[in-house]
Amino acid sequence: MKAIRIHQFGGPEVLAYEDVPKPELNNGEVLVKTTAAGVNPIDWKTCSGGGASGFIGDLPFIPGWEFSGVIEDPGNSQFAAGDSVFGLINFPQRAGCYAEYIAAPAEQIAKLPDAVDPELAGGLATAGLTAWQALFDKGNLQKNQQVLILGAAGGVGHLAVQIAKWAGAHVTGTASVHNHEFLAELGCDHLIDYHNEDINDHAAEMDLIIDCVGGETGIQALPCLKPDGVLVTLPSVTKDKLIAAGDAQRRRVETILCQSNADQLVKIAQLVADEKLHLHMADSYPAEAVEDAFHLSAEGHVCGKLVLTF
Repeated sequence: MKAIRIHQFGGPEVLAYEDVPKPELNNGEVLVKTTAAGVNPIDWKTCSGGGASGFIGDLPFIPGWEFSGVIEDPGNSQFAAGDSVFGLINFPQRAGCYAEYIAAPAEQIAKLPDAVDPELAGGLATAGLTAWQALFDKGNLQKNQQVLILGAAGGVGHLAVQIAKWAGAHVTGTASVHNHEFLAELGCDHLIDYHNEDINDHAAEMDLIIDCVGGETGIQALPCLKPDGVLVTLPSVTKDKLIAAGDAQRRRVETILCQSNADQLVKIAQLVADEKLHLHMADSYPAEAVEDAFHLSAEGHVCGKLVLTF
């Protein structure tokens, strides 16, 4: 099969699209013929020697943790050959989703409803689960609460906006002004142009802040919380700085490491099928153009999700 591998850490130039053996199945795994694989910042960070590189073992390494595809060999699972599935698998250990075939743990994936576009679903699992777990597992979101989403137009942010609205929250988002119309259509009640507006002049008494940006942006938003509110910060590289700032201001800060969860995937996919959740596809690339996808992702201004197609 064809796969994307690295033999050394570095920039996009170290990615090689090459022939590798098909994966062999272990107990509890299914063989999936890949339709699409999501491109996330953790992918290029890991390939550069950061990110999850400490968890992946020896090189060479096939990047990618999320995918959509069709079951080719169901093993002894509940799935059948021909089932359309998607998932986030094995994170942060190696998963090998940038490949034509994937060995996926059956308990970490979910069947796709017929109404969900399989290519789109290649970019749904990581952002969808991160948004869901940040809002509900870490943030304990309740109906009628006030939610602020920093970086609302990004892959996680734009899904968090919609899921929070579906849950009955009032949603404020920060984004460049050219993304305001897009976010208003998704249900954002109030929008802040982070280039030209001070967040503390436009947001206060928030029950929950979902920080998709990190660093100084997250720290500046802490005063917007209610005394018993919580900020959930996503970027791991600045989480310690956020926690320290929260302690200094007596504000609660939670961190998150997205976990595989098939039950949550089923709920997310059904929201998409019911047209209550829309994943915005920023762009899709054939697998051999992975360098272009990495360059775009690393710029940090992608509106929505990127996927590779196989």
